[in-house]
Amino acid sequence: MAELGILGGTFNPPHVGHLVMVQEAFDQLGLDRVVLMPVARPPHKEALADPGADVRLELCLLAAAGSPHVEVCDLEIERGGASYTVDTLRALHERTPEHALTFIVGGDMAYSLPSWREPEAVLALARLAVAERDGLRREDIAERLEPLHSGDRVAFFDMPRIDLSSSAIRERVAAGRPIRYLVPDPVIDAIRSRRLYRQAVGRPAA
Repeated sequence: MAELGILGGTFNPPHVGHLVMVQEAFDQLGLDRVVLMPVARPPHKEALADPGADVRLELCLLAAAGSPHVEVCDLEIERGGASYTVDTLRALHERTPEHALTFIVGGDMAYSLPSWREPEAVLALARLAVAERDGLRREDIAERLEPLHSGDRVAFFDMPRIDLSSSAIRERVAAGRPIRYLVPDPVIDAIRSRRLYRQAVGRPAA
């Protein structure tokens, strides 16, 4: 059975932190491939300076280009509305039942899993792959998630500390600061050609 990793997010824009997480999960967890899964609309937060789901999908395709084990899936964008992990995992099982699913998250997201919609179902549908970072101990995360599953449904992998976020990228663009080496070059070209994120972050364009 093929092992499919899923990294979901707004990807507004995708940056090297996302790609390093994909690389480390692929390398350490024996995955066959990983898909970037941009959301149509985040369920719990407003997507500031959002150029639209179709543009974020294009940026993900550019970020993944040239990597043989990374793909992009538009399932959540096609579905529209708020994106909940449990719904996405069920849809993936229906679409590709031959795949074993691994859902990739950071430690902070893993720790918050009990507050997600149907967290037990999430762990029944997919293995949870947790990127270890400073701040949250593996033992604390494992203990918090233990009541939600039986068996080996949570895996950990090492992640280099990269203090980078999409909001920081947007702020740098809005301030006219360079983003080279922080974002894949094709994504930089698209940001420039489309004049994305030029307005003050979080404010509507004039």
